Amino acid sequence: MTRVAFQGVSGAYSEEAIRQFFGPEVQSVPRDTLDEVFAAVEHGEADYGVVPVENAVSGSVTRTYELLMERDLRIYAETILRVRHMLLALPGTRPADLQRVRSHPQALAQCQRYLSRYGLKPEPAFDTAGSARDLAANPERDVGVIASALAAELYGLEVIATDIEDFPFNYTRFFVLSLDDPPRAPHSKTSLIFSVRHRPGALYECLGEFAVRGINLTKIESRPRLNRPWEYIFYLDFEGHWQDPVCEAAIMGLLRRASFVKSLGSYPAATMSLVKDQ
Repeated sequence: MTRVAFQGVSGAYSEEAIRQFFGPEVQSVPRDTLDEVFAAVEHGEADYGVVPVENAVSGSVTRTYELLMERDLRIYAETILRVRHMLLALPGTRPADLQRVRSHPQALAQCQRYLSRYGLKPEPAFDTAGSARDLAANPERDVGVIASALAAELYGLEVIATDIEDFPFNYTRFFVLSLDDPPRAPHSKTSLIFSVRHRPGALYECLGEFAVRGINLTKIESRPRLNRPWEYIFYLDFEGHWQDPVCEAAIMGLLRRASFVKSLGSYPAATMSLVKDQ
């Protein structure tokens, strides 16, 4: 059985992403931190790791990008999960019984309008699924939690309200990580990291290697270089496979102009049409 590591406890949204990508017949391997997810794959404790990269509402997951720079795992695939926040409570609880709602601070922020509308006091907790697990283990009748439908199923909680997030376009993009590269796909994306020399026009020249070849960039983001204060690295995603002649030429051009380049891999691109049907 395929083993897939993720950060959090059973019922986390990352585990939903695992089931969406691999199917229900998969062994989820929970880990406390993102660092431990990377380590589980590196040490053979899991065949793959699934980590969040960015959320359409909250932006990028900083630690994931730092680890992609620090470690040597390859991006095997990407999957995009439609995040559906559910209000869960103990079986038999009425909505009027609830006074407080616990969850990860990000989930609470993404459901702020709903909580304000019903006068529910937000209480930050370590994570979404962990809040569901803890409520099931230590029942409190006036407490609800924001978590996934999977968490409700696993911990025997009742769904009081569905899809309570403020924005319906709440999607999270995940990377599937592996020690190996995936088979070449008809529609691929490539991710890499690079830094530029400290002179005028350096970034313009690097990005120009893609522009002059008509390669579409789907993401670019700068992050501080941790071991070099006031220097920055750039994370870049573009359409195409590194073995496509035009992409290979662009990467060779980038290597000539950049001060540092690290390839994270080429992988099958996720399609939003499949996500919208979830």
